[in-house]
Amino acid sequence: MDEVVRYERRGPVALVTMNRPEYRNAQNSAMTYALDAAFTRAVDDAEVKVIVLAGAGKHFSAGHDIGSPGRDADVSFERKAVLWWDHVGAEGGDQRFARESEVYLGMCRRWREIPKPTIASVQGACIAGALMLAWVCDLIVASDDAFFADPVVRMGIPGVEYFAHPWVLGPRAAKEVLFTGERFTAAQAKEWGMLNRVVPRAELEAETLALAEKIAVMPRFGLALAKKAVNQAEDLMGLRSGMDSVFGLHHFAHAHNAEVSGGDSLGGQDARSMRDAGRKA
Repeated sequence: MDEVVRYERRGPVALVTMNRPEYRNAQNSAMTYALDAAFTRAVDDAEVKVIVLAGAGKHFSAGHDIGSPGRDADVSFERKAVLWWDHVGAEGGDQRFARESEVYLGMCRRWREIPKPTIASVQGACIAGALMLAWVCDLIVASDDAFFADPVVRMGIPGVEYFAHPWVLGPRAAKEVLFTGERFTAAQAKEWGMLNRVVPRAELEAETLALAEKIAVMPRFGLALAKKAVNQAEDLMGLRSGMDSVFGLHHFAHAHNAEVSGGDSLGGQDARSMRDAGRKA
């Protein structure tokens, strides 16, 4: 786990850090399962009251790994979300649906339900799949130089798999983010209600840990029930069922791309073109 994810105890706080800075902490399956193991470790430790998710280096995360040497889309792992069978050996839409049900939608839902408060500590890039990692956390603290985007519509796909956009941004802001694919700043994200706090980059870790320690003095069971209460309210407002319906649209778009472009389910895009498009926006 230490290879792609670091785990530290800071008193009552578990600090879980994505550790692929040379690839802007792009999330491959190895990182997904390492994150799950770290979160499980923190939940099982009775001394841990709050979990902080961070990214090593200049950026929080560039999102899903679609181009690094560590891309492992064809590797089997011990499934944890168990929403579908193993994708390895499957064909066509079955393969992609199986994998994304497990490592993207399934894992994010699993992490959203962690019974301890979670805080994302975000600096630099938080792009596409990285939004999912931040959005499953209960609170988000960002540095003033953080920037965000979901440019997946450039692939002809209606946003990332964990489609929480209307709930975390509001419907109109969600449409602007998706329709333009442009980056938005920490200040804009705070205005839209996506972030709890924006702080200077040099103070990000200290401010995040201070907030975590303030939460940690509250009773563990009360925190868990309060978290469940808010999550249940979000689900009653349609988050879970809405996400299910959009997951289907997401895979329909992949299938359409593959059918019209000779098997390329990403609509002609790759890691470099997505990154460069974001820079131009």
